[in-house]
Amino acid sequence: MAEKTFESQMERLEEIVRLLEKGEAPLADSIKLFEEGTKLSASLGKMLDKAEQKVTVMQENMQGELTEQPFDAEEAGK
Repeated sequence: MAEKTFESQMERLEEIVRLLEKGEAPLADSIKLFEEGTKLSASLGKMLDKAEQKVTVMQENMQGELTEQPFDAEEAGK
């Protein structure tokens, strides 16, 4: 089975949240939806962690050479 995309997993998680918020599903179905949602949430978190690790910022060092630096979200927000 092919790995689902971030977007498709996020859409499914949003759908699960909507279904649970309605409160119309029987308890057994709600539990299954909740379990699926927690698995999706964990998977999405891992995907975001991997993406963050890949993000790098190119900085010019003192000699004018380009070097790769890990992305620092806090620093970028300043």
